[in-house]
Amino acid sequence: MKKALSLLAIVSLSMGTVNAYTQDEMTATEVVVDSAATETTDSADVLLDSAAAATDSEASEEAIGEVVESDKAFTQILKEKFIEGGAFFMSFVLLALVLGLALVIERIIYLTFAQTNTEKLLSEVEGALNNGGIDAAKEVCRNTRGPVATIFFEGLDHYEEGLDMVDKSIMSVGSVENGKLEKGVSWISLFIALAPMLGFMGTVIGMIGAFDAIEAAGDINPSLVAGGIKVALLTTVFGLITAIILQIFYNLIVAMIDGIVIKMEDASISFLDILVDFKKKNS
Repeated sequence: MKKALSLLAIVSLSMGTVNAYTQDEMTATEVVVDSAATETTDSADVLLDSAAAATDSEASEEAIGEVVESDKAFTQILKEKFIEGGAFFMSFVLLALVLGLALVIERIIYLTFAQTNTEKLLSEVEGALNNGGIDAAKEVCRNTRGPVATIFFEGLDHYEEGLDMVDKSIMSVGSVENGKLEKGVSWISLFIALAPMLGFMGTVIGMIGAFDAIEAAGDINPSLVAGGIKVALLTTVFGLITAIILQIFYNLIVAMIDGIVIKMEDASISFLDILVDFKKKNS
């Protein structure tokens, strides 16, 4: 009986050991499987991210390539259309554009330097008159650029002749300075009118060539008149583009001239008031 009980105890112990070993083995296997699955998922995510980055880079490169190709295509098309318009009339249109832009640039630079802070100049002239007299005020005007300073200098130069003479000299010098501001503007307006006229002349000549081709062939064939009509339309388009560009800059220049002239007139009135007060103080 004791031997049977001992045998049962040994069998139960061995079964428990086997079960424990089996559970530990299954747990270790599950951990290995979970770690392998995690590593597989992480590697898959990395591959997806790298593939997405590569796709984005390829898309950006394609977009940049398309932009460059579109820019090249536009400039190339513009050049081709300009050549197809005919060398004779298109050269005149191009010349009008170049000369007009040269005058525009020159006028804008001149008018930019002609602008003056009139309030600051009036304050400096008034301070110089009160502290150093006419000569000091003339020195301030001499060291300041712009038509307003020139007008003030001429007025101070005729101060000894009376305020009426100062007024007349200001008006005379103001007219001269106004003419300097408007110098070359009439040529810009000429090119604005001339560019579309040249384009329309090219249109008329192209249509004449198309009808001559129809007359010579004795039949209305689209291929015969297409060349002449194309030349006619291209000259018109480029003439209008030239006129539009120059017209925009022309309006800008006129606005700048008007602003300077208004400042000149306002500053001249204030300058005469300063001279009247100075004369009262010194009389």
